[in-house]
Amino acid sequence: MTKKTSSEPSESLHFAYFNEIGIIAQLSNALFERYLPDGLNSSQFSVLNWFSRVDSQATPGRLATAFQVTAGAMTNTLKKLESKELVKIEPDEFSGRKKKVTITAKGEKVRKQAITAAAPLFQEFAENFPQVNIELQVKQLQKVREYLDQRRYL
Repeated sequence: MTKKTSSEPSESLHFAYFNEIGIIAQLSNALFERYLPDGLNSSQFSVLNWFSRVDSQATPGRLATAFQVTAGAMTNTLKKLESKELVKIEPDEFSGRKKKVTITAKGEKVRKQAITAAAPLFQEFAENFPQVNIELQVKQLQKVREYLDQRRYL
């Protein structure tokens, strides 16, 4: 049996890496959810945020694929957002069966309110973690996200 050198990453190191990301995701979602307005949960906020980051409109199917959830789960989330007037769901003009989802002005406002309300949390975080370190980590995490995103359909 050959001994691994320190330059050879171990499987347990990679597991620990993704385990830490998972724990951080759980902890940060729970903490951020405390700042969400209008009874919003993190899943609903994530959909509103998707419209800000990715596209101004989407089908429910596209959103379900983006969030890797079932069509039923996404439909449920969208209905809750629609009942709060945060998204608008209407028939797609090019297809009689498809729906088109867009964020409303109220949805954009609620998204911004959530981010503003969480500003003290982000400030406290910034005081404990230098910006230069976070910038480097964000670049690395973006590469990891892109790598994993490319492999989700394999």
